[in-house]
Amino acid sequence: MPHLNLRGSLHAYDQTDRTDGDPELTLVFLHGWLLSRTYWQPLITQLRSQWPCLSYDLRGFGESAANPDLDHSPADYAEDLIALLTALDLRRVWLVGHSLGGTVALWAARLCPDRVAGVIGVNAGGGIYIEREFERFRGFGQQLIRWRPQWLRRIPGAELPFCWDSVHRPLPRKWARQRLQDFLGADARAAIGILLDSTTAEQVHCLPSLVARLTQPVYFLAGDRDSIMPPAYVQHLASFHPSFGLEGRNLRQLRHCGHLAMLEQTDAVAEAIQTWVSQSTRPQLNCDASVQPSI
Repeated sequence: MPHLNLRGSLHAYDQTDRTDGDPELTLVFLHGWLLSRTYWQPLITQLRSQWPCLSYDLRGFGESAANPDLDHSPADYAEDLIALLTALDLRRVWLVGHSLGGTVALWAARLCPDRVAGVIGVNAGGGIYIEREFERFRGFGQQLIRWRPQWLRRIPGAELPFCWDSVHRPLPRKWARQRLQDFLGADARAAIGILLDSTTAEQVHCLPSLVARLTQPVYFLAGDRDSIMPPAYVQHLASFHPSFGLEGRNLRQLRHCGHLAMLEQTDAVAEAIQTWVSQSTRPQLNCDASVQPSI
């Protein structure tokens, strides 16, 4: 697979060829915490005939290298993404972000609206900060990262818990094996860094203001059985965008779906993306991507 050096860190990515559809628009896919670009492949297979598609591993995850000299906030990861779009000369993109990747996508849309035409969050929400719950979540996440014995790779069936983790129906074992690989392979500093930096009270409270200030179309997909990002959290964040409540709305809930909608409900996610991207012809704005937003 190709790599690019972005801000001092090698990033792995996959890019499909130009299409007979809209060659000027590219769909860019961002994965969630402890995952990788791999999980987008079934969805990209369905969409690549209409638009070029790009998926990449976030810094410190999958096959992308970590960089101890860079910070790990969602805005920092958005700067990585903007560097990737610039290096590949992608001038008009829609960002599709899963979970934490959705937060990174929102920041990239704010920092660089001249390139980002729209955002779709998959199992991505937030804006509600409950201190005790977040402290528990951060503590559990840090313990999870620090206890990752590499010998699990050699244990037959070690991947089986990942068939059921965070999903409504069990995943095929090939995806469980991939999840185990990504779980064990993630850089500890990057994994803990983005976990802590994205769940502070300040970061969580700024999300609604961030969404409210976006001029691009922003849509959200929620899983009705998602225990990681419950539909109420997705709806809360979606409600701050100006399009919320208008005909067609900007929120769709998937039935019998957990936290990995792109694998659990691939056809439904593909249909939503096709509908939303096709119906949006919003003109682009000019921006200075180097200017940090004040929110």
